[in-house]
Amino acid sequence: MLGAPPLLLAAILLGLLLLAFLLSLRYWGWGLLAVFWFEFVQQPIYNLIMGNTKEQRILQHVQQHAKCGDPQSVLEAIDTYCSQKEWAMNVGDKKGQIMDAVIQEYSPSLVLELGAYCGYSAVRMARLLLPGARLITMEINPDFAAITQQMIEFAGLQDKVTILVGASQDLIPQLKKKNDVNTLDMVFLDHWKERYLPDTLLLEKCGLLRKGTVLLADNVIVPGTPEFLEYVRGSSNFECTHYSAYLEYMKVMDGMEKAIYMGPGSPGQP
Repeated sequence: MLGAPPLLLAAILLGLLLLAFLLSLRYWGWGLLAVFWFEFVQQPIYNLIMGNTKEQRILQHVQQHAKCGDPQSVLEAIDTYCSQKEWAMNVGDKKGQIMDAVIQEYSPSLVLELGAYCGYSAVRMARLLLPGARLITMEINPDFAAITQQMIEFAGLQDKVTILVGASQDLIPQLKKKNDVNTLDMVFLDHWKERYLPDTLLLEKCGLLRKGTVLLADNVIVPGTPEFLEYVRGSSNFECTHYSAYLEYMKVMDGMEKAIYMGPGSPGQP
């Protein structure tokens, strides 16, 4: 091998790279590879060329094309931008319709969102909340939190939404004392996927879930949350429903999981 011609070595290296690509494609699927391309290849190039971030460009597009004080026009502007110009990890219109149906079915008075990003899902949920209801959204990235704040204010929903900046594992234990929370009616999980299960367990431990609290988790197929799904589906504390849907702005199958908390020691699921 040490004495092999350069062309042979190059061919062997190319073959190994191709094999690695095919194995990763088999393991992750086209959806995750596409996300990797958009987030880690395309976006840095655009950021360098444009001199700002994708999230700032989304906000600017909304401010230029949506109607101030009209949440629906804000959502439509974001969906248009992300489907036609730059992919982004919003819940999107297709899965957003599932979210809408859950909000309308359960009419929550207090919703916790884990992962605000640019404020799309916060706008989507808050616009359907009944008078007096509120949404608390947690975002670990201060730049995203600032964009979410501007998005919420542009949509005219600032009276319904509170943004908390920090890690979910730090903020959740503070909800009762610092944010006047007794129990939650609904939780939307859309942050780091490896945090879905630990934060669900933390919500239980802190007494923030009551019988009937609805957990709605996004991206349970792509990128996937196998540990979370195994826990809620296997626990007698939850009744689960799966909703198959396309990954945001792609023709790649993803899904959302609704897990209704039945309380500790509930009878097993049928």
